[in-house]
Amino acid sequence: MEFGPILIWRGTDSDNVSLAAVMSLRSENPPLGFSVGNMPVDPKRLAEIDGHVIWRFDFALPVGQVAEYAYGEQTFPVDTRYDGDLNIGFVSCNGQENGDLERDPEERNLMWNDLAARADATPYHLMLHGGDQVYADEVTNAHKLTRHWPDDLSDDFTEAELEDLFQSLRAAYLHRYGQVYSAAPFARVMARTPSLMMWDDHDICDGWGSLKPEIVDHPIAQTLFRAAREAFLLFQHAATDADVPQLFLDQTGRSLAWRYDLPGVSIIAPDLRSERTRDRIMGENGWAAMESATQDVQERVILVSSVPLLGPRLSVLEWIFNTFHIVKKYHDDLRDQWQSRAHRVEWQRMLQTVLNLEDQGATVTAVSGEIHLATRAVMDSPKGGVQQLVASGISHPAPPKLYALSLGTFARLGEAPLAGHPIKIAPLPGQHHNYSAERNYLNFRRLNGLWEAQWSLEDSGNTPWLTL
Repeated sequence: MEFGPILIWRGTDSDNVSLAAVMSLRSENPPLGFSVGNMPVDPKRLAEIDGHVIWRFDFALPVGQVAEYAYGEQTFPVDTRYDGDLNIGFVSCNGQENGDLERDPEERNLMWNDLAARADATPYHLMLHGGDQVYADEVTNAHKLTRHWPDDLSDDFTEAELEDLFQSLRAAYLHRYGQVYSAAPFARVMARTPSLMMWDDHDICDGWGSLKPEIVDHPIAQTLFRAAREAFLLFQHAATDADVPQLFLDQTGRSLAWRYDLPGVSIIAPDLRSERTRDRIMGENGWAAMESATQDVQERVILVSSVPLLGPRLSVLEWIFNTFHIVKKYHDDLRDQWQSRAHRVEWQRMLQTVLNLEDQGATVTAVSGEIHLATRAVMDSPKGGVQQLVASGISHPAPPKLYALSLGTFARLGEAPLAGHPIKIAPLPGQHHNYSAERNYLNFRRLNGLWEAQWSLEDSGNTPWLTL
């Protein structure tokens, strides 16, 4: 699949913003001319997959203006005015588990069309993607060794067959990213708006990390992860393993957590998948990365937690499902959450880390996707409270409204994993229920120094702005 250019954020200083543009072209099609201010930019060949070459252009634009770059006959404006008012978008859950690529494009990308129209009127300075950028669950159909994943993993295979599996999965991931990235409204926004992305389970496969150890540790599963990780680096970060030490907080690449700063705001994204097991969310490398990310932050911190950091007492539901053997899938889905009984100590550690950021003088806002609903929450703190905003998903179909109402009723039980810091789930501005069952995306803005957030909902439209 051909797509691109897709802009990836690399960082900024007082003079320039560094960017990368990634694209996929058929092997016989060399890249067209790429230039900034009539100065040509040479491409870097990142990989070749299934008859396609993945290319990257590294370049810089001057800050403080609407700058431009050119590719072929097209010129793309990029708003680099970061010091004053700021517009940041947040999206998640861009797909569905089954049949995503067969959906009617107009229906599938309805909210992307809405976002693109908004970006045309008021350009975003940055787009955050909070997980499940693609739904790759069906890539396992690409090869006989994974066709019955994860229920039937054969031990009867050769190294050559494992390598053949890897190449088949690489092609399947490319095809899936290509279909998603070449959609007209997505492509229009992403060629003009730099992105920062963090993966979640569906970028690998449903429930990755919450599956049983005998599945995750199997050579076939590790081959699946290897292909998914390469695709994450290539298509979400315009990177290869050689770039990992420069782009991510963990030099070894076991954790792919990152932090980037804009004037007045630090954006931190822990990696909640690479080291995940049924009994932990992050390993030693991930926690070390988190420790380094939370030093010397800006006055505002946006914490991208791919699964919601603040939530209701899901451990009660988990106990019920486990005790009465209710559908195993739901039990695994609950195991994926910070609120799982298996992760409570680790959840407390992360919440304390957030409170430590407040002690540095930062105001912290957590943003999350994953649950296919829109909601918000507040954790009490001496500094005024930590807010969480959940926007999920931009193209995943909304669950039934009865599900949202039931979860909202359950949320009234409250939760306080840290003594003295209760968590409260709250409706979106202008909404009456704690959870909104509509496709959605989130908008941040810093306007005259004041930070606000607004949800764009498929049926209800834009919410009133919420002061953060």
